[in-house]
This record gives sequence, structure tokens and C-alpha cells, in this order.
Amino acid sequence: MVHQIYRVENILRLLSTAALVAFTTGCVSSSKYDDAVGERDKLQQTAQAHAEKIQEQEAMIVQLQSRLGTTNTDKEQLQKSVTDMQKALAEMKKRQAEADLRLTEYANLARKFKRLIDAGKLSVKIVDGRMVVALSSDILFASGSDRLSKDGQNAIREVARTLVTLDDKKIQVEGHTDNVPIQTERFPSNWELASGRAISVLRVIREEGMTKERISAASFADNRPVADNSTAEGRKLNRRIEIAIMPDLSSLPGFEELQKFSQ
Repeated sequence: MVHQIYRVENILRLLSTAALVAFTTGCVSSSKYDDAVGERDKLQQTAQAHAEKIQEQEAMIVQLQSRLGTTNTDKEQLQKSVTDMQKALAEMKKRQAEADLRLTEYANLARKFKRLIDAGKLSVKIVDGRMVVALSSDILFASGSDRLSKDGQNAIREVARTLVTLDDKKIQVEGHTDNVPIQTERFPSNWELASGRAISVLRVIREEGMTKERISAASFADNRPVADNSTAEGRKLNRRIEIAIMPDLSSLPGFEELQKFSQ
């Protein structure tokens, strides 16, 4: 039990370092600091809940084992209860270990992109069970274009140098637009614009050493908005490139805890 709590505390320490060092050095606004503290507090609550559940299970097993000196009939029933409880505890500890691993991966990724996060150029989040690096298209491209700007190329190259080091992961570059239609010879619709932008980003990542087996591109056009398209600010948020780190985590133990941390 002490070991379980110690592992969780290590993760919390790592997350605190990744998110809060910039504040102490004067490199991040107070609002970002407050957001980081809020995320850390959510994680602490999740970790504490896990620890309490494990402690309750262990206490119940001890109580049941202490009662095994009764009649044979009662002993058989109690032994079954102990066995069931031990299985449940083992499964809970397995989920805790998986949650620890996913949270550590998330924290490490956020720490690697810390400079770009602090500069407001990207965010690291969980979307549909996947870890995602999200960048605003307005930073990367001119309006109606799939040609990366100089600053956009520099940002993608910096991201790519980190992604290349994740040699056990595949990535998918996904293009998203707002709902304002486009109709040009090059881009008959938002589908073509989003796909062109995703492929432009893919090419730069490939130039930084990403093998073709590990990378793919996709277009979602305006079909997955993250904000209200009726406002200028909402449309700006919807124009984005998301680099999803595979595989999908939703089927793995620990996903529920990871999802709570990302909210």
C-alpha cells in the first residue's frame, strides 16, 4: 500500500515540475499557473481515491481472514469471500499501475513541449482516448493556404524532434477547419484544405526523421469542432492541427483516470 501511494506521489511530483516550473521562473501567466494547479488537484483527488479503495479492500481481507477459525461451513464461505476480494484487489492494483503509466507518459510529453506550451503555440490533451498535441492553424498557415509559414515550420520541426524520440509510438496528423466554406480551384471544400494542411505538416515531420511506417494524415474538415463556430474566437479554436499519438488508450486500464485528469 505504501508503495502504491509512493508511486502516485512520484507522478504528482513529475506533473508539478512539468506544469509549474515556468511559473516560478516568471515565464508563465498566473492564469496558466492556476490551470496547472487545478489539473494537479484533480489528479491528486483521483490518486487519493485509488489509494483509499485499495486500503479498504486490504482491510476487508484482513477481517475475513481473522474469522476463518469458525465452523467448516462458515469457513468455506469466508474463504470464497477472501478469494474474491483478493482477485478484486489484484485487478484494482493492476488498474492503478496502468493509470500510473499513462499519467507518467502524459506528464513526460507535456514536459517535453513545455516551452511551446508556455508560448501559447500548442497544448497537450486527451481527445477520444488519445494523447494529442494541438496547434492552431492560424499560427501555422495563412488564411486559405496549406503552405506552412516560417514560424509554422519552426514550430512543427521542434515538435517533430520530440515525436521522433517516441520510437514505440505511431502518430497521425489531423487537419481541422472552422465551418466557413472554401471553394477554390485548389480547395473545392474544407476537406481538401484540411487534408492539404495535414499533409504539409506530415512532410515536415518526415524531414526530421520520422519513418513513413509511423506516420499518417487525416482530414476532418469542420466535422469535429471544439468550440462554437458562431463566434470569431470559436472559429479560431476550430482551425487547428492535431497530432494524435497512437494507440487509442480508451480500451486500456487507466483510461478513466486519464480522462478525468484531462478534463
